[in-house]
Amino acid sequence: MSVTVRVPAKVNVQLAVGAARPDGFHDLANVFLAVGLYDEITVTPADELRVTCDGPDADQVPLDRTNLAARAAVALAERYGRSPGVHIHIAKDIPVAGGMAGGSADGAGALVACDALWETGAPREELLEICAELGSDVPFSLVGGAALGIGRGEQLTPLETGGTFHWVFAMAGRGLSTPAVFREFDRLGEGRDIPEPVASAELLAALAKGDPDALAAAVSNDLQPAALSLFPELAGTLAAGRAAGALTALVSGSGPTTAFLVRDPESAAAVAQALLASGTCRTVRTASGPAPGATIAGR
Repeated sequence: MSVTVRVPAKVNVQLAVGAARPDGFHDLANVFLAVGLYDEITVTPADELRVTCDGPDADQVPLDRTNLAARAAVALAERYGRSPGVHIHIAKDIPVAGGMAGGSADGAGALVACDALWETGAPREELLEICAELGSDVPFSLVGGAALGIGRGEQLTPLETGGTFHWVFAMAGRGLSTPAVFREFDRLGEGRDIPEPVASAELLAALAKGDPDALAAAVSNDLQPAALSLFPELAGTLAAGRAAGALTALVSGSGPTTAFLVRDPESAAAVAQALLASGTCRTVRTASGPAPGATIAGR
């Protein structure tokens, strides 16, 4: 028997970041939107824990126990007093090291898949608790849709969305380390008062109405200056997307993927073509959201 779970990527339509806490983390007001780019996680019984991966940039995915999918299997097995012997296969389609929560998606997918395979019957609240232990973005990968994350981003409140939002994502030629981007955020903020992170009322209203123009006017990412400081070439990609007609452009999360909100699928195709022609990115993808969270796709 095997279980396959499909898990979406995310874009941060708002990422408000507070000052570094004593534990090194930052308080966030993180408005997540799941989008229709998916990894598929398949788990099969095995004598020992093993991870394999295929798909774009699969060679960059760790296959040892540092992989969030492996850590999820171990965490669930420990809670239920069983061996984590399972083969986890990741069919990768979410950009790797792109700020779209691909690793977090794999963790959430493996957790749901192992729960189903082992018939542990873990309550959803317990799965979310394990997700939060694995990483700040992992709970949202389980939930999907749209949500406000506070704390480190793991304390989620679901958000209403009044329609479908269309996006183009441009993948850069190299990755960016999330810890490095946060360190640069701290460096750039030295000597300044950094306000407490708060969700934008205008942005939440735009999501609820399904209004792409209002959402475009309200999106923000406090990590974008740090990402651009470490990866200045991203400014050219953002400019190319705006010039091609995107309603707005921003770095997705900690980057280096850049996200372009557009009005409809036809606009997405035109912006994607222009971005590719600009030579400022490695590849592009189009997707819409909200998308469902971790979902069992097959047994």
